[in-house]
Amino acid sequence: MLKSKSEFTRNVLTLMTGTTIAQAIPIAISPILTRLYSPKDFGVLALFVAITSIFGSVANGRYEMAIMLPKKETDAINIAALGILIILCLSSVLLIVVILFHDLILELLGNEQISTWLYFVPLVVLLVGLYNVLNYYNNRLKNYKDLAQATIIKSIASATVQLALGFMKAGVSGLISGQIISQFFANMKLLRNITKDKALISKVSKLKMIAVARRYKDFPKFSMWAVLANSLSYNLSNILISTIFSITTLGFYSIVQRMLAMPSSLIGSSISQVYFRTAKEEKEKHNKATDTFNSTLKKLIILSVFFIMLYFIVEDLFAFVFGEEWRIAGNYAKILIPFYMINFISSPLAITMSLFEKQKEALIINLILIFTSIGTLLFAKYFHLKFENFLYIFSTLMFFEYLLFIFYYKKVVKG
Repeated sequence: MLKSKSEFTRNVLTLMTGTTIAQAIPIAISPILTRLYSPKDFGVLALFVAITSIFGSVANGRYEMAIMLPKKETDAINIAALGILIILCLSSVLLIVVILFHDLILELLGNEQISTWLYFVPLVVLLVGLYNVLNYYNNRLKNYKDLAQATIIKSIASATVQLALGFMKAGVSGLISGQIISQFFANMKLLRNITKDKALISKVSKLKMIAVARRYKDFPKFSMWAVLANSLSYNLSNILISTIFSITTLGFYSIVQRMLAMPSSLIGSSISQVYFRTAKEEKEKHNKATDTFNSTLKKLIILSVFFIMLYFIVEDLFAFVFGEEWRIAGNYAKILIPFYMINFISSPLAITMSLFEKQKEALIINLILIFTSIGTLLFAKYFHLKFENFLYIFSTLMFFEYLLFIFYYKKVVKG
């Protein structure tokens, strides 16, 4: 288990404490939200998040992943500036696309409720892209307390807005507004650590940005497409679920995603951030990261036992916590627990591919994921399968794929 005196443990616990508080807030208010908002409202929110997440995942050309790598702070700040420049361009292009093709996009999505919110997609993508850069730069500076506080601020802002507008019967507007406002406040918290260092910011230049863009060109060349494939496998599935099945089905499914992904957000993301930093240090000394990898893998396996216990109570738990109307979501959760368990173990270790600059291989891995998720959905549509049957097939395939990925990461860290 974690040794309380190790730096790794202290950093993980710092991030995890912040994330725990941040995740405890939506857990606490979820029983209220599911009674203030309908499954359909949650479905529209999931659709909006799916669209913004697809673009947000590649908003910086994946240059944010390179912020941790250079030894010189001058190179790091220029990578950050490059990432911000890219996201400003992308969000501007998205705004033009939404204005010109709004009705066509709405027709493809098949949901009128998201009409107005399409215009907010570029703004959210901008905020997500900025957060990506700030998150990795603060990680480089070891500002773990500020990272933890940012997640708490984000959670409080979201909960406050969603509850307030929920009691005002604002419908899906309350859920989406909470998402947007919370992202803004989180960015403001992390931005201060960079803007206060005027001397470092003054070192940002066009020539240096071009230089680091060339040095780390494999990130947009390969890693960007890899993470886009990964994002599509997750988010395009949500979009297709709303069209193949229904927006209400997506609403039930989105709650399952929100709850079962929570351990990964709560623990996995904190472990991943510190694993990246610690593995990087081991790699610089020994050209490999096997010790850090093996230690982290053991911790993740032990912590994943939680999912086994959850399997036996999840259906009744959903009905009790969220209301009897949501029991069907509990049934979905039970089917998906094996997938989320292996995902919890594998996902924090996936950053190994960026650390060892294995962008081509990461792209292949994520293409496998997208073909599996989208292929399974199209299979379900062709054979007119029930949603539960689709979930059984999807969960089984994903379990074995993520298991194979873990073995591959173990091979990569040997250098």
